[in-house]
Amino acid sequence: METASSATTLGAVDALVVQMRAADDDDAREQIAAQLLEHARGPHSAAVRQHLDEVRRGELLEVQWAIEEVLDAVTPKKVPPPEPEPEPEPEAEAEAEDPNRPLTASDLNLVYDDPRGLMLHKSKTGERWFATQVDPRTQSPQTFELHPQEVTQLKQQLAGSPYWLLGG
Repeated sequence: METASSATTLGAVDALVVQMRAADDDDAREQIAAQLLEHARGPHSAAVRQHLDEVRRGELLEVQWAIEEVLDAVTPKKVPPPEPEPEPEPEAEAEAEDPNRPLTASDLNLVYDDPRGLMLHKSKTGERWFATQVDPRTQSPQTFELHPQEVTQLKQQLAGSPYWLLGG
């Protein structure tokens, strides 16, 4: 429900908008915009802002822009919500290594090296053993995993060999 003073204020706002539409230069528009700004900050600010928003839609572009500047100046700015703090990255958990994963050369220690073509490797972690021999058909080295009983048998056969590497 509008009060008499609110209606008077809105009538004055309408008169200022008509004057702004008829104004010939930017200085006159700025003075009228300053008066609109006073009304928009006055005791009936909410009603004036709503009325200006409705009136501006049917106006000339220059008048619309001037009214929008007034509205921007008196409209409370929305405070953006604070950005949430980034969650700390979980510490890299020590993943249990799969004992059966494919190994690379860096995962193996050379423990036996016979120049005639046999090399034995032991995995750095776990108890996996590998043998590398030259394939007589292709003349290229072939590496394969040894079963625990084969490892025991090879250790017995090669027990006195000078080709065992220290620390292996």
